[in-house]
Amino acid sequence: MSEAQSVRTAFVDLWSRMGAFWGVPPMTARVLGWLLSKDGPQSADEIVAGLGMSRGAVSMATRELRDWGLVHPERSPGTRQILYRPETDFEKAIRNIVAARKRREWEPILEHLNEWIPKLERERSAEAIVFRERLKAISALVSETDAMAESFLAGTTLKSLGLKMIVRAALARPSK
Repeated sequence: MSEAQSVRTAFVDLWSRMGAFWGVPPMTARVLGWLLSKDGPQSADEIVAGLGMSRGAVSMATRELRDWGLVHPERSPGTRQILYRPETDFEKAIRNIVAARKRREWEPILEHLNEWIPKLERERSAEAIVFRERLKAISALVSETDAMAESFLAGTTLKSLGLKMIVRAALARPSK
Protein backbone atom coordinates (compact mmCIF):
# COMPACT_ATOMS: atom_id res chain seq x y z
CA MET A 1 0.00 0.00 0.00
CA SER A 2 1.38 3.41 -0.93
CA GLU A 3 1.78 6.18 1.64
CA ALA A 4 -1.06 8.11 -0.04
CA GLN A 5 -3.36 5.09 0.27
CA SER A 6 -2.32 4.52 3.87
CA VAL A 7 -2.96 8.15 4.80
CA ARG A 8 -6.26 8.13 2.86
CA THR A 9 -7.43 5.06 4.80
CA ALA A 10 -6.49 6.65 8.14
CA PHE A 11 -8.13 9.95 7.15
CA VAL A 12 -11.36 8.24 6.06
CA ASP A 13 -11.46 6.27 9.33
CA LEU A 14 -10.88 9.45 11.36
CA TRP A 15 -13.53 11.36 9.37
CA SER A 16 -15.97 8.52 9.97
CA ARG A 17 -15.44 8.74 13.74
CA MET A 18 -15.61 12.56 13.75
CA GLY A 19 -18.89 12.62 11.83
CA ALA A 20 -20.82 11.80 14.99
CA PHE A 21 -19.70 15.11 16.51
CA TRP A 22 -21.38 16.95 13.63
CA GLY A 23 -24.48 14.75 13.59
CA VAL A 24 -23.37 13.02 10.38
CA PRO A 25 -23.70 9.21 10.37
CA PRO A 26 -20.33 7.39 10.26
CA MET A 27 -20.81 5.84 6.80
CA THR A 28 -21.89 9.19 5.39
CA ALA A 29 -18.85 10.90 6.93
CA ARG A 30 -16.73 8.07 5.54
CA VAL A 31 -17.91 8.85 2.00
CA LEU A 32 -17.18 12.55 2.55
CA GLY A 33 -13.70 11.79 3.87
CA TRP A 34 -12.97 9.59 0.86
CA LEU A 35 -14.25 12.23 -1.58
CA LEU A 36 -12.10 14.87 0.13
CA SER A 37 -9.05 12.67 -0.42
CA LYS A 38 -9.63 12.39 -4.17
CA ASP A 39 -8.75 14.79 -6.97
CA GLY A 40 -11.96 15.75 -8.73
CA PRO A 41 -15.51 14.46 -8.57
CA GLN A 42 -16.12 10.72 -8.27
CA SER A 43 -18.89 8.41 -9.47
CA ALA A 44 -20.93 6.18 -7.18
CA ASP A 45 -19.14 3.16 -8.71
CA GLU A 46 -15.76 4.68 -7.81
CA ILE A 47 -16.96 5.32 -4.24
CA VAL A 48 -18.28 1.74 -3.98
CA ALA A 49 -14.94 0.37 -5.20
CA GLY A 50 -12.87 2.75 -3.07
CA LEU A 51 -14.69 2.13 0.19
CA GLY A 52 -16.07 -1.38 -0.27
CA MET A 53 -19.58 -0.15 0.52
CA SER A 54 -22.78 -1.35 -1.12
CA ARG A 55 -24.29 0.72 -3.89
CA GLY A 56 -27.35 1.37 -1.69
CA ALA A 57 -25.19 2.62 1.19
CA VAL A 58 -23.31 4.95 -1.16
CA SER A 59 -26.60 6.22 -2.61
CA MET A 60 -27.97 6.96 0.87
CA ALA A 61 -24.70 8.62 1.97
CA THR A 62 -24.43 10.84 -1.11
CA ARG A 63 -28.11 11.83 -0.77
CA GLU A 64 -27.54 12.82 2.85
CA LEU A 65 -24.32 14.67 2.01
CA ARG A 66 -26.20 16.53 -0.71
CA ASP A 67 -28.90 17.47 1.84
CA TRP A 68 -26.18 18.79 4.16
CA GLY A 69 -24.67 20.79 1.28
CA LEU A 70 -21.39 18.90 1.66
CA VAL A 71 -21.47 17.20 -1.75
CA HIS A 72 -22.48 18.57 -5.11
CA PRO A 73 -23.76 16.15 -7.77
CA GLU A 74 -22.68 16.85 -11.34
CA ARG A 75 -23.53 15.14 -14.61
CA SER A 76 -20.60 13.52 -16.32
CA PRO A 77 -20.32 15.19 -19.74
CA GLY A 78 -22.02 13.15 -22.46
CA THR A 79 -23.45 10.55 -20.05
CA ARG A 80 -26.23 10.13 -17.52
CA GLN A 81 -23.68 9.27 -14.83
CA ILE A 82 -23.65 11.44 -11.72
CA LEU A 83 -20.34 12.50 -10.22
CA TYR A 84 -20.02 13.72 -6.64
CA ARG A 85 -17.80 16.69 -5.82
CA PRO A 86 -17.17 17.48 -2.14
CA GLU A 87 -17.54 20.99 -0.80
CA THR A 88 -13.95 22.15 -0.39
CA ASP A 89 -14.74 25.65 0.86
CA PHE A 90 -14.48 24.55 4.48
CA GLU A 91 -16.00 27.77 5.83
CA LYS A 92 -19.06 27.05 3.67
CA ALA A 93 -19.06 23.40 4.78
CA ILE A 94 -19.08 24.45 8.44
CA ARG A 95 -21.91 26.89 7.74
CA ASN A 96 -23.86 24.11 5.99
CA ILE A 97 -23.38 21.80 8.96
CA VAL A 98 -24.51 24.49 11.42
CA ALA A 99 -27.55 25.33 9.26
CA ALA A 100 -28.53 21.67 9.00
CA ARG A 101 -28.12 21.07 12.74
CA LYS A 102 -30.15 24.20 13.45
CA ARG A 103 -32.92 23.06 11.12
CA ARG A 104 -32.92 19.42 12.27
CA GLU A 105 -32.36 19.83 16.00
CA TRP A 106 -32.62 23.27 17.57
CA GLU A 107 -35.72 24.52 15.75
CA PRO A 108 -37.81 21.39 16.55
CA ILE A 109 -36.68 21.49 20.20
CA LEU A 110 -37.70 25.15 20.49
CA GLU A 111 -41.00 24.48 18.75
CA HIS A 112 -41.88 21.76 21.28
CA LEU A 113 -40.68 23.75 24.27
CA ASN A 114 -42.75 26.75 23.16
CA GLU A 115 -45.77 24.46 23.05
CA TRP A 116 -45.13 22.66 26.36
CA ILE A 117 -44.12 25.53 28.65
CA PRO A 118 -47.51 27.34 28.41
CA LYS A 119 -49.29 24.06 29.11
CA LEU A 120 -47.32 23.69 32.33
CA GLU A 121 -48.18 27.28 33.36
CA ARG A 122 -51.65 26.02 34.29
CA GLU A 123 -50.25 23.25 36.50
CA ARG A 124 -49.69 24.12 40.16
CA SER A 125 -48.08 20.94 41.53
CA ALA A 126 -44.52 21.23 42.81
CA GLU A 127 -43.38 18.69 40.23
CA ALA A 128 -44.96 20.63 37.36
CA ILE A 129 -43.39 23.88 38.58
CA VAL A 130 -39.91 22.31 38.75
CA PHE A 131 -40.39 20.70 35.34
CA ARG A 132 -41.60 23.99 33.79
CA GLU A 133 -38.58 25.87 35.19
CA ARG A 134 -36.22 23.24 33.79
CA LEU A 135 -37.90 23.46 30.40
CA LYS A 136 -37.53 27.25 30.53
CA ALA A 137 -33.81 26.85 31.29
CA ILE A 138 -33.41 24.44 28.39
CA SER A 139 -35.35 26.83 26.15
CA ALA A 140 -33.14 29.76 27.16
CA LEU A 141 -29.98 27.78 26.42
CA VAL A 142 -31.22 26.44 23.08
CA SER A 143 -32.51 29.92 22.14
CA GLU A 144 -29.10 31.42 22.88
CA THR A 145 -27.39 28.68 20.85
CA ASP A 146 -29.87 29.27 18.04
CA ALA A 147 -29.17 33.02 18.12
CA MET A 148 -25.42 32.36 17.99
CA ALA A 149 -25.98 30.02 15.03
CA GLU A 150 -28.04 32.71 13.28
CA SER A 151 -25.24 35.20 13.85
CA PHE A 152 -22.67 32.71 12.59
CA LEU A 153 -24.74 31.93 9.50
CA ALA A 154 -25.20 35.65 8.82
CA GLY A 155 -21.44 36.03 8.88
CA THR A 156 -21.17 38.48 11.75
CA THR A 157 -19.60 36.07 14.25
CA LEU A 158 -17.36 34.59 11.59
CA LYS A 159 -16.01 37.98 10.60
CA SER A 160 -15.20 38.87 14.19
CA LEU A 161 -13.54 35.50 14.77
CA GLY A 162 -11.55 35.76 11.57
CA LEU A 163 -11.95 32.07 10.68
CA LYS A 164 -10.32 32.54 7.30
CA MET A 165 -7.33 34.21 8.96
CA ILE A 166 -7.08 31.37 11.48
CA VAL A 167 -7.23 28.76 8.70
CA ARG A 168 -4.57 30.61 6.67
CA ALA A 169 -2.33 30.85 9.73
CA ALA A 170 -2.80 27.15 10.46
CA LEU A 171 -1.91 26.24 6.90
CA ALA A 172 1.19 28.45 7.00
CA ARG A 173 2.52 26.89 10.22
CA PRO A 174 5.15 24.22 9.67
CA SER A 175 3.84 20.80 10.63
CA LYS A 176 5.42 19.00 13.56
